[in-house]
Amino acid sequence: MKKQLTIWLIALFTSFSLYGQEQQYVVLEFIKVEPNRVLDYLEYKEFLAQVHKVSKEEGHINGWDLWSLQSGSDLEGENFQYVTVTYYSDPVKMMNGNDTDQLVNNAIKAFPEMSVAEATKKISDAMDMRDLAVRSYMVEVARTDDSFDFQPGILASFDLMKAVEGKFQEYERAEQEVFLPHHQRKINAGLMENWCFLRTALPTGSEAKSTHMTMNVYADYLQFFNSMEFEDMEITDEQQEEVEAGLNSRDQKWVYLATLESLVR
Repeated sequence: MKKQLTIWLIALFTSFSLYGQEQQYVVLEFIKVEPNRVLDYLEYKEFLAQVHKVSKEEGHINGWDLWSLQSGSDLEGENFQYVTVTYYSDPVKMMNGNDTDQLVNNAIKAFPEMSVAEATKKISDAMDMRDLAVRSYMVEVARTDDSFDFQPGILASFDLMKAVEGKFQEYERAEQEVFLPHHQRKINAGLMENWCFLRTALPTGSEAKSTHMTMNVYADYLQFFNSMEFEDMEITDEQQEEVEAGLNSRDQKWVYLATLESLVR
């Protein structure tokens, strides 16, 4: 087990050294807020956005999103209302991203009138008012060629997958060689804005709920529904067989449709 962990970490840092700033690491946090705390959380959302703005200026993160979840199958039977997505340039920054002292220091820079004690309490209260049931550390494997500018109000579906045992490489190859070109054609046809493919950045065992995720971004609901009707006329019979093989190499565990509420870029 220790040997497998070492190999995984070597591969993770090797990919960073190969791709440098182009490699992107992502932390997703699925959040549940009790109904009587929603208004408090909305205030926390604005506070956290300002803290993350300083985090980006300080070079700790590349960006931060907060999405409200509209629909989807429940993960672990939970009714999540929000998901945050934090972007990093390297795995070390990703793993240090929830350092409380760093968050407090950034809060003081964002709100100079706050004392250390006040900022510490604000961060603590913000964390206590929501149930963070799922946190996923991921690394980006592939993305479409586009220049879409994320803005509040856009839509995304978060599709979490689990590669079938023994078909890990087959599944990744399908996403990059079959599904990526398919989504690129959607973008070129004006039926989608952005797509990326991620794998978990930490070792997982056979009982892991998911191993990969795709994030599918749309400008609005009209584009989303039109995209569902897209028929890829360029696909050949051989490519269709590859699509079917790719679908059989993974289990689509669950999907959430979300609207972007706040972002830092």
